[in-house]
Amino acid sequence: MRDALSVRGGSQWNGEAGTAPGVRDRVTALDWWFGRRFQQFVAPAGVRVELWDGSSKWMSDQPPIGDLVVRDRGALVKLLLHPALQFGELYSEGRVAIRGALEGVMEAANRLTETDRLTLREWLALKFPQVNSIGRARQNIHHHYDLGNDFYRLWLDRQMVYTCALFPSADATLEEAQTAKLDLVCRKLQLRPGETVIEAGCGWGALALHMARVYGVRVKAFNISREQIRYARERAEREALAHHVEFIEDDYRTVRGRFDVFVSVGMLEHVGLKHYESLAAVIRQVLDPSSGRGLLHFIGRDRPRPLNAWIERRIFPGGYPPTVAEVLHHVLEPARQSMHHVENLRLHYARTLAHWRARFDAAEADVRGRFGDAFFRAWDLYLAASEGAFAAGTLQLFQIVFAPSGCAPLFASQPFPERHR
Repeated sequence: MRDALSVRGGSQWNGEAGTAPGVRDRVTALDWWFGRRFQQFVAPAGVRVELWDGSSKWMSDQPPIGDLVVRDRGALVKLLLHPALQFGELYSEGRVAIRGALEGVMEAANRLTETDRLTLREWLALKFPQVNSIGRARQNIHHHYDLGNDFYRLWLDRQMVYTCALFPSADATLEEAQTAKLDLVCRKLQLRPGETVIEAGCGWGALALHMARVYGVRVKAFNISREQIRYARERAEREALAHHVEFIEDDYRTVRGRFDVFVSVGMLEHVGLKHYESLAAVIRQVLDPSSGRGLLHFIGRDRPRPLNAWIERRIFPGGYPPTVAEVLHHVLEPARQSMHHVENLRLHYARTLAHWRARFDAAEADVRGRFGDAFFRAWDLYLAASEGAFAAGTLQLFQIVFAPSGCAPLFASQPFPERHR
């Protein structure tokens, strides 16, 4: 991976060549004190802090895994006051930079912050979770997913799958791994020809089309992203599957009817704790109580903790990665569902993100030209930080298979069935 300072920072300041504000300022005794305090904070992660004059308080005999270069006094103060938010803000602006492999530094930083102790801001975020009304949910999804299909086409796989892939081998391509994930979901759900499926949050439509084409089911797929729905409908028409898959631009809370299968891949993170009851009501209402089953595929945590403050502000507003216990208690229990199988694909997501970031970096000139330098730095950081979080275990990727209480166990020590031909 390229050097994060020389390639992404260098002499650039907010996209213009020149010297960063404060870079010529003399480092005062107070600056040294602030620098030492921040160095003590990040030292356990093996990160060396360097001030704008090239000085450092790194005291270890071991070489650092990377350098965090602070380019002005104001940036140093902001890092001390709110590092979880301000690092991302300042990195995007070019006021801090990383010398070394960005994803490695982010993994180490994630291991540093993975403690049982919550900050006051994190405690308040859990105590008073955000309200994701239908209107607010549309705004949140528009912020992230409606950046344009051409943007995502630059770095996703050919089917535009924006969720964790499943790598069947170390040398599998991203395209192969995403198809393997789609098929794993279908096999876990034990789809049979002629069955009806509800998909909540369908992305660009890859799973719905795969289910219809390979397994012969009929799908109603809901999504509130205009860009994604438009792409999915066009693809369904091209592949002659429009009569088997209906893509509906609407919120999951409006789903009605009775279906054999409920599936949601990558949506639960956007629902929010306050709205799990609404999701539970939908699941309970739509699934056939005698033969229904469902699958939730979502980014989660081992212990309750809100999303990183900067990621929540700039990348995924309204997002929350739940624990398995929270999903069981607030979704499956009120929906009268029984969990039949759970699997953690965390390391597959770290590898997926490495593939995405390599493709994203290869499209650097295009992204900078369309959206600007700050956008490129922000998204490059988001992808690297996410890869680091899954590698370190601060984020998990869970798949839960469930069915209405009283249904026969779906797996019962049997392997996943072969897909229907």
